[in-house]
Amino acid sequence: MQNARDLKQYKGELTGALNNDFLRTAMDNFAIAYRASRANAFKGMDVDGLIAEIARGKDDAMSRMDELLEQFTSKAQALGITVHVAKTAQEANEIIGRIAQKAGVKRIIKSKSMTAEETLLNHHLEDLDLEVTETDLGEWIIQLRHEGPTHMVMPAIHLSRNQVADLFSEVTGTKQEVDIQKLVKVARRELRRKFVEADMGISGGNFAIAETGTIALCTNEGNARLVTTLPRVHVALVGLDKLTPTMGDALRVIKALPRNATGQAITSYVSWITGPGECHSSPDGKKEMHVVFLDNGRRALAKDPVFAPVLRCIRCGACANVCPVYRLVGGHQLGHIYIGAIGLILTYFYHGREKAKNLVQNCINCGACKAVCAGGIDLPKLIKEVHARIQDEEGHPLQSQLLGKVLKSRKLFHALLRSAKAVQRPITGGTPYLRHLPMIFAKDQNFRALPAIAETPFRDRFAALKPRVSSPRLKVALFSGCVQDFVYPEQAEAAVKILAKHNVDVSFPMDQSCCGLPVQMMGERDASRSVAAQNVNAFDPAACDYILTLCASCASHLKHGYPDILAGDRKLDVKVRQFADRVIDFSSFVHDVLKVTPEEFHGDGKKVTYHSPCHLCRGLNVTQAPRELMATGGMDYLPADEEDVCCGFGGTYSMKFPELSAELLKKKLANVEKTGAELLLTDCPGCIMQLRGGLEAKGSSVKVGHIAEALAERLK
Repeated sequence: MQNARDLKQYKGELTGALNNDFLRTAMDNFAIAYRASRANAFKGMDVDGLIAEIARGKDDAMSRMDELLEQFTSKAQALGITVHVAKTAQEANEIIGRIAQKAGVKRIIKSKSMTAEETLLNHHLEDLDLEVTETDLGEWIIQLRHEGPTHMVMPAIHLSRNQVADLFSEVTGTKQEVDIQKLVKVARRELRRKFVEADMGISGGNFAIAETGTIALCTNEGNARLVTTLPRVHVALVGLDKLTPTMGDALRVIKALPRNATGQAITSYVSWITGPGECHSSPDGKKEMHVVFLDNGRRALAKDPVFAPVLRCIRCGACANVCPVYRLVGGHQLGHIYIGAIGLILTYFYHGREKAKNLVQNCINCGACKAVCAGGIDLPKLIKEVHARIQDEEGHPLQSQLLGKVLKSRKLFHALLRSAKAVQRPITGGTPYLRHLPMIFAKDQNFRALPAIAETPFRDRFAALKPRVSSPRLKVALFSGCVQDFVYPEQAEAAVKILAKHNVDVSFPMDQSCCGLPVQMMGERDASRSVAAQNVNAFDPAACDYILTLCASCASHLKHGYPDILAGDRKLDVKVRQFADRVIDFSSFVHDVLKVTPEEFHGDGKKVTYHSPCHLCRGLNVTQAPRELMATGGMDYLPADEEDVCCGFGGTYSMKFPELSAELLKKKLANVEKTGAELLLTDCPGCIMQLRGGLEAKGSSVKVGHIAEALAERLK
């Protein structure tokens, strides 16, 4: 749970998690195994089509939330179920407490329920002097440790068998062996008595099916069936977002839920509970059954035009499974109650901004969560929106305000970059790197060498570089972004060289500036809109066939971010869509449009490997073009492990969370060096800054370049 007062304290907690070697190893092993398991589980299926169907179905259900609630209530009451609706978490707890007291309950057993975690139900019931026992193995372990779950599906994934053996030894008063099967037997023995003695069973519910009044549970342990059948009272605590129109809608979600959660085709148990069953311990031979629906902000979310999609979440936990930050620090530091990307958003709505304000800053914006979300939720976008809302409510940090003001004025921004070039000589030591930064600027940044500003920006070189084309095959407007304009102009030069070879007319609008992604990431929405408008106005989409950029992050932001950022701007509504339609990344343009061939290059067979930028492979869904270009250019491509995992740059993220950035970079470079490649290529100048700086700092012989440079060097 999040109790850090401020970002400084939160960072201290992150450092503690980073120093937990077992946690890091466990998270790594799981993340690697999960990718293969998920891919195998979905093999042969139309995953994108299934996700789109789930999204449409959930959107439709949430738009009819009250209608489905009324239908469920009518069906359930006819079956003998008592239905309650709680507006708040506290009200839900009180309802369940009253049910227990009225029924003379003393002992309660529970199956896993994230909704019960959300309301802190156990604490309330224990305050009523009721004995509450979690019966899911992982939940029981963390209950004994007085912790919350570190994952929505695998709550105790952060613990080692040694820790569990020590815990069980303390609980039983007998030394337990460090053997998983024997520890499971200990849990069964200890819990069996609890099942038999319990007066009440509390479950969650994956679905509340309106057409039949059915509660459905998907589990991998038999405990949920015991919880819902043995005690004389059964209470299902269910969020209003679990209302599902029909059995068919539920079955559609079940196609994705286990596959996305754990790589299983189906969970061990899928239980459908339609009304109370027989119960011989009850006076009338009938079980007492209640369904408590929790609102706690869900109705408001369903009507929110921006955040309604979060109610599509099926609680599979996949967003945590693939998150590089979660992999480093675990769920206790990347969540409050709900974990992972969805948890960063839900924390704000269910538990307040104090719990969310630090968490939402710890998103590196790699898009891995969005790519695997079974509900098709644009999680990174919504995390940034929460961050922006919190800053609007609490005030904006000085650093982000200043950057916003600078980027809103292109002339000021560029003047500052030119001034920086003029004064950097004492700290470069005659190298392309900032070697002697004052400690106030270099704090925690020694894991990489930072680049110097180029002697001459690309914009000042362009007039001499512009191809003289009389009958152009294509017209291209080049968007450089600030890094290739002022730090790595040689990358843009390489692109122009290739374009000239193919009779392409190239223009470079001088009023263009930074793409604005840094201020978007920092929650400065006004500055982000201003920068987007500047750049859209700088280009004339009607005068070019393509707007080409060599930066994957810029390309994704220009193509997908700008239409959203400038939505509702009547002056730019049409133009921004024309602009976005013409945006293309370098590798796609050269591979798919120019269709370069091996005959155009002097192949040297150089051993190269590749880092797939997050915003290229996921933001733009470009994966094969750059890899095929390396072969076309006559290079020997050696695949690296986890090429599409974030390098740790994340723009301003690496400055705010340098320890996490450094660890992500360390893993990436280890995978690169393991290939034996001499050259590491990528399609993003930000990634180059991170990767080249890291290899330079560790004294590696591996060189780093843009794929445009590698191709230009080998042109005949």
